[in-house]
Amino acid sequence: MSPIELPAGLDDLRVEPLMAMTLTVAVPTLVGIGPGGDRRVGVVTGGRFSGKRLAGRVLEGGSDWQLLRSDGAWTIDCRLVLQTDDGAMIGMRYTGLRHGPGDVLRRLADGEAVEPQDYYFRITPTFETADPRYDWLNRIIAVGAGHRPPSGPVYKVWAVA
Repeated sequence: MSPIELPAGLDDLRVEPLMAMTLTVAVPTLVGIGPGGDRRVGVVTGGRFSGKRLAGRVLEGGSDWQLLRSDGAWTIDCRLVLQTDDGAMIGMRYTGLRHGPGDVLRRLADGEAVEPQDYYFRITPTFETADPRYDWLNRIIAVGAGHRPPSGPVYKVWAVA
């Protein structure tokens, strides 16, 4: 099979640091096992985000719809509202996956500390805002790496250039 030839501009993917984010979440509501897997919903009670171009707080009331699939992976579907320190409101939605060795995921579920490199936790955020100062967020795709310490989820997010 011959390789597919692509233009030079598609040789690599560039990312730029966007922000770090921490979330606080309530004990999840267990919806139960349905046709897609074991569903639970975590209400986001707050948090902070900061980066070179934006910083502020995560407002209470967001939610993280998680699904434990039959293959042991968790799907993430989260919606948040961010409020920047200068008053802008930004909607943030991300989907993602979290999976890893069974013993590591059991320790996470039990509230134990594990190392971020011991499991896979990645997200793909998009943003929506009416504030012209942050309009550039409406036109980017981002990627993030997550970790779930006992205190709540933490993320490092990069804008795809």
